[in-house]
Amino acid sequence: MNITPPVPRGRQVIRRYGGGGFFIAERRYTGSVLVFRERVLSWLVSGVDALSVDDFADVRKASDNVDILLIGCGFGTAGIADRVRARLRSDGIVVEPMDTGAACRTWNVLLSEGRRAAAALIAIE
Repeated sequence: MNITPPVPRGRQVIRRYGGGGFFIAERRYTGSVLVFRERVLSWLVSGVDALSVDDFADVRKASDNVDILLIGCGFGTAGIADRVRARLRSDGIVVEPMDTGAACRTWNVLLSEGRRAAAALIAIE
């Protein structure tokens, strides 16, 4: 029995993660990424400790299409600075930090449900 939820063609389904990158929609990405329904961007971030509002400029530009931002924090969950949360919240975006694996799985569910989401994923080895 196939339990894979249907996802419209052209959507950025995450197939695998690890080894320093991601396999998304039949393409390999090295390093951290920002994932939107119809595109993936490189994200020059290696950890959550020093995240700033500027690190989310592309997400904020897409705020008309993003209600939820999953942040894959690497191997564990980390807090996101209050000023970053507040700024994204002022753009109508709710931040949900979790480990990168959980963020990848959650992204695929939200994508299959047609939710207005994005994912900021820190690559893990």
